[in-house]
Amino acid sequence: MRIVVNLDVMLAKRKMSSGELASRIGITPANLSILKTGKAKAIRFSTLEAICNELECQPGDILEFVKD
Repeated sequence: MRIVVNLDVMLAKRKMSSGELASRIGITPANLSILKTGKAKAIRFSTLEAICNELECQPGDILEFVKD
């Protein structure tokens, strides 16, 4: 079982670059890349809230549970 991060899908739907989102929510592009590639071990609720606010989406649009 794993959590899949669909941030790239939401960025494409909103026609926004990773760099632009990182700038808007106040994190480094490198940290956003770690999250986007699924290499992050955790995400702060404040960061998730900021992402959802900027992309006008729900947490479930970004995070998906996949059963192996």
